[in-house]
Amino acid sequence: MTRACLLAVAFTVAGAIVLAMGQKPEQAPLFTNEQVVQGKTLYAAKCATCHGDKLQGGAAGPLAGPAFAARWKSGWADSQLTVDDLDFIIRTTMPKASPGTMAAGQYTAVLTYILQQNGYEAGTAEPLVAGSARMKARLQFGMAKESAAPPPLRVAGDPAAVPKTGAGPTQEELNRAVDSTRDWLYHTHDYSGARYVALDQINAQNANRLTPVCVFQVGDEGNFQTGPIVYQGTMYITTNKSTVALNATDCRPKWRYTWEPRASEVWRNNRGVAIKDGYLVRGTSDGYLLALNAETGALVWAVKAADAAQGETFTMAPLLFEDLVLIGPAGSENGIPGWVGAFRLEDGSPVWKFQTVAEATLAGSNSWGNPQRIKLGGGAVWTPLTLDAEKGELFVAVTNPAPDLPANLRPGDNRYSNSVVVLDVRSGKLLWYRQMVPNDSHDWDLTQVSPLFQTNIDGRETSLLTTVGKDGILRTLNRENHEVVYSTPVTTIKNADVPISNKGVEACPGALGGVEWNGPALDRELNMLYVNAVDWCMTFSPAEKVRYIPGRMYMGGTVKFADESQGWLTAIDASTGVVQWKYQSKRPMVAAVSSTKGNVVFTGELTGDFLTLDARSGKVLYRFNTGGGIGGGVITYEESGKQYVAVMSGKPSNFWVSEIAGAPTVFLFALP
Repeated sequence: MTRACLLAVAFTVAGAIVLAMGQKPEQAPLFTNEQVVQGKTLYAAKCATCHGDKLQGGAAGPLAGPAFAARWKSGWADSQLTVDDLDFIIRTTMPKASPGTMAAGQYTAVLTYILQQNGYEAGTAEPLVAGSARMKARLQFGMAKESAAPPPLRVAGDPAAVPKTGAGPTQEELNRAVDSTRDWLYHTHDYSGARYVALDQINAQNANRLTPVCVFQVGDEGNFQTGPIVYQGTMYITTNKSTVALNATDCRPKWRYTWEPRASEVWRNNRGVAIKDGYLVRGTSDGYLLALNAETGALVWAVKAADAAQGETFTMAPLLFEDLVLIGPAGSENGIPGWVGAFRLEDGSPVWKFQTVAEATLAGSNSWGNPQRIKLGGGAVWTPLTLDAEKGELFVAVTNPAPDLPANLRPGDNRYSNSVVVLDVRSGKLLWYRQMVPNDSHDWDLTQVSPLFQTNIDGRETSLLTTVGKDGILRTLNRENHEVVYSTPVTTIKNADVPISNKGVEACPGALGGVEWNGPALDRELNMLYVNAVDWCMTFSPAEKVRYIPGRMYMGGTVKFADESQGWLTAIDASTGVVQWKYQSKRPMVAAVSSTKGNVVFTGELTGDFLTLDARSGKVLYRFNTGGGIGGGVITYEESGKQYVAVMSGKPSNFWVSEIAGAPTVFLFALP
């Protein structure tokens, strides 16, 4: 799971709770004034970038005020949360690039500053010390004991917003999207996930003449990882809370819908929408699934489909097929019991749910040993699904087990984690699976199950599936016998099989490498795969103990980031797995990649540069600096006889960009 800021997932916004603001916690002072002063200085240096200079929240959730207080109220999820619980999360998840590296007294100082900003008063003669009896005090934050009603299960839409009969795209259009040049109908272009468009107006001979057509400043703060879709001249994009429709040729907005969270916000990322029959469907950071009228932006329905209180959140773009919405929640690092499910398109009612780590809860499971009888889980879903519509096969990338990192605490292969899981799309029945990283100790999620394609292998036309993950290896599977045809590293691999020890082990990729939320593209003409990757090593260290706190990071160790990082775009022969060329970037590469019949590849860099490369050689044909790191979609389509390239620029998260952040912005490019 990507981390906008490692502490972000620990402190996220809560749902509606009645607060008596201004009340003082009903307990004696816990800490000294000197600790608060020191903590304020440390917070400004270590935490303010993500959580705001006044603890108000930013890319990560707030650390003061009603939302934070509600998130950490005593009795949440039937637990009695203490100051020690809050201290444990702080010292095991921050600073973002090297948790666990501050001195013990510094962590406690930051804790006291956060407590003081939430109504606690200083006044003791002796400082607060980690592990002391005072740490066992229950968290109160001046909160009334009464709680309002829980988040609603359904939010009513406008009855007049139901799309008109005959609105598109139809199922037939979605089935044929692989051949579409006008539209980009799914997050990865089409059900096969090829990210390929048979357009050649922009080609290797004239790409150097590209020029910006228009720019749209989205206006929202926060992370921008959206993968846009385009249908009949309208582009749809998302931020954490907003859904926006734009004219796909001049960037002028048509409408905007803003979702106001009803429950806890977990990870503030959203990667896009899905469209069918006039419905536009997306997930939210507080666990709701909602449908809008694609023409007007009016809310049709919204349902609470995930449990944000336990750390479930929707970050991925859904997939729509027939009358089903297919989606799963992120949150492995929170120890959720992962799943992928189907909901009715017309009203959001549940149809089926496949539990991705069901055996983690079974005593005596050979696949999920549990010698210390701790909480086990994980198996979240946060990247695009892939579909063979003809066979009715849904391909799911299931991610890491939990607790994250300590493989010895969950001996066995941890079935379905880090696996390709193939389900019957209409029933959710398991058809087959193939695990890529058993008993994961490095947070090496499987992140991609695309593209699906056919090519010649040893003289025989073969149906294949490409998989890539954070272990930095591209694997192609034979869809008939489920065997790996070839495995190709796309980033630095070092100490991958060395057990993590108390001394710490540097391994590559780190917990954020190789391939993140955007997957490979397939050039059908050249029979080539193109994939971006992160090259960023980390030192992994085990924790002395694990502690499960509902809805918070559930880590069994820490990671320290290497000082240096870089990125790669790798071109691979789709039949043999042999690397054809590599492009090196000075920053990790997390943007989407798209290829075309014009023998060009489009992508972007965290430097802010939009790139067009020669698909055969990797030579850069065109470069344009957008002023903001690129980590979202890069797509191409045709409208009124003209080919456009749309680039999503600006701050994928505070973590991925520092000196070159930018703000959420849409750029369109075309030939003069």
